Amino acid sequence: MSSTLTRPAAPTGPARTGVDGRRTRILDLPEARWAAAALLLFLAALPLHLLGAPWWAWGPLYALTYVAGGWEPGREGLRTLREKTLDVDLLMVVAALGAAAIGQVLDGALLIVIFATSGALEAVATARTADSVRGLLDLAPARATRLGAGGAEEVVPTEELRVGDVILVRPGERVGADGRVLDGASEVDQATITGEPLPVTKEPGDEVFAGTLNGTGALRVTVERDPSDSVIARIVAMVEEASGTKAPTQLFIEKVEQRYSIGMVAATVALFAVPLAFGAALQPTLLRAMTFMIVASPCAVVLATMPPLLSAIANAGRHGVLVKSAVVMERLGRIDAVALDKTGTLTEGTPRVTDIRPLPSSGLTEDALLALAAAAEHPSEHPLARAVTEAARARGLVLPPTADFGSAPGTGVTATVAGRTVAVGSPARLLDVRPGAAEPAAELAARLEEDGRTAALVVLDGTPVGVLGIADRLRADARSTVARLTALTGRTPVLVTGDNPRAAARLGAEAGIEDVRAGLLPQEKAHTVRGMESVGHKVLMVGDGVNDAPALAVAHTGIAMGRAGSDLALETADAVVVRDELAAVPTAVALSRRCRRLVVQNLVIAAVFITGLVVWDLVGTLPLPLGVAGHEGSTVIVGLNGLRLLREAAWTRAESCR
Repeated sequence: MSSTLTRPAAPTGPARTGVDGRRTRILDLPEARWAAAALLLFLAALPLHLLGAPWWAWGPLYALTYVAGGWEPGREGLRTLREKTLDVDLLMVVAALGAAAIGQVLDGALLIVIFATSGALEAVATARTADSVRGLLDLAPARATRLGAGGAEEVVPTEELRVGDVILVRPGERVGADGRVLDGASEVDQATITGEPLPVTKEPGDEVFAGTLNGTGALRVTVERDPSDSVIARIVAMVEEASGTKAPTQLFIEKVEQRYSIGMVAATVALFAVPLAFGAALQPTLLRAMTFMIVASPCAVVLATMPPLLSAIANAGRHGVLVKSAVVMERLGRIDAVALDKTGTLTEGTPRVTDIRPLPSSGLTEDALLALAAAAEHPSEHPLARAVTEAARARGLVLPPTADFGSAPGTGVTATVAGRTVAVGSPARLLDVRPGAAEPAAELAARLEEDGRTAALVVLDGTPVGVLGIADRLRADARSTVARLTALTGRTPVLVTGDNPRAAARLGAEAGIEDVRAGLLPQEKAHTVRGMESVGHKVLMVGDGVNDAPALAVAHTGIAMGRAGSDLALETADAVVVRDELAAVPTAVALSRRCRRLVVQNLVIAAVFITGLVVWDLVGTLPLPLGVAGHEGSTVIVGLNGLRLLREAAWTRAESCR
């Protein structure tokens, strides 16, 4: 019987359900609870103090304010001091106690409250960053329906699923694991993973992701990744790993911080001891010294680097770019040259029919020629056969009935199609049958091969009737990606490939690349990248295969295409584009550059605040509460400025950068 390769009509009106990620409640954080307690105690003591109530009415409340807001940073400060590290938290507590010692109990309590509130805001911001990443993992369902022998259903925890298991996804359910549709058709809402605004039609052979929402049809899905290695899980794991790393700027700042803090303490002691030695009054001298220690503390400088980097990493992870560390996120923005692999990177890595050329003597149309070839190839599992049948499906062709299928490796396939013998395969092999009548077909095949195509000859009842050209198709976003990378770096990317020069040059021209290095072995790709770096370039290498791993390793930064990428390439690369969206590469570069600009902004903000407050304290009289408000305010501003990169708008803005 005949088979029709048409897509079913899309279901109408599938319900789209949003998933709210679990957000950390503010009072779940100990920093927030202690800060709230300190604030309430301070607000209870303040009116009693200002209205002249006896000291025993407001004194204990102030004391409890000091304990509630200061005991945790004080304990942490003492712990780090035992490790011979000076922590700014300890300096704040010492300053508050020093103010209380000279009778400035109100000012010291205000310092504790503002400092504790600032710490709570930082903790909330950090928790929100973690929530944005963990929320992805929460999208994956906890249980899935696994199908056993004979179709028996078993509901199991998703962590028990293994590669090769078949799961049933009913309408309205979430997919339990990354896999491929085995049977059924439906529309799947992939917005949580791919960002696509509309549900995507899924049919046998299509890939689905854990956590995506099924529409109105039922799907049987073969699990292709362990749940711990799903796209969502890899995003979480890599971002959490990145959170534990420190960028070069951060490491530099931490080295400076220690020396700066020691110098600041020494300056505070001098600012207190020298005036006393010349007869200054104790109380104003100590108050000035305490104020100096507060406003000169490098809290805002310390927070200038990591919040923007971690926010950028989390945002990139939500959009399918897994950056393995904060170091990588910072380095990515420094690249000024790009080397691109061809197959699987610039191209889709899957052969497609690009040319359908019936011979004039055959009397066949393009559709008729393609239908004959697809009917003969339909039973075959060869990649070129799949390309032919997919082309027929895309055109909605009805295939004639097929019988007597046969396949010969290196030659092609034969089958009886509607009572006639059809052969599809290598022109060099099939044209040996009737060499005298084969000249037009041979010339046509030769022209296609010169253009970098693989030619497949179609023979009907022993007579050549046409040639199909098959090639690995350029990704739809390849040309625009090359243009954006050129604009970002100031030079066109280099194409490095092991493919033959003719095919590489053709594809390079299609993508807008002039510098094509073809016929390269893996070590030669690495040598090319080293050569680019030897003249001062910081090279971004983008690839996907085992043969790209050496170049990924030696490049300043390496990015692997994750969907079809080899394990070695994924391990070697500094970042992974999990959805194979080539356009995400320049967007990640632009996001990294914006992140670096935010770090510089933060350092400038911190420096301006610290310098202004220190000068005010040294040449004038800076009230302690105002100094505290300025110091802690700069810390909050710097932290919130870095968290701007968590917003969706940050990625959208990076997409438009050139």
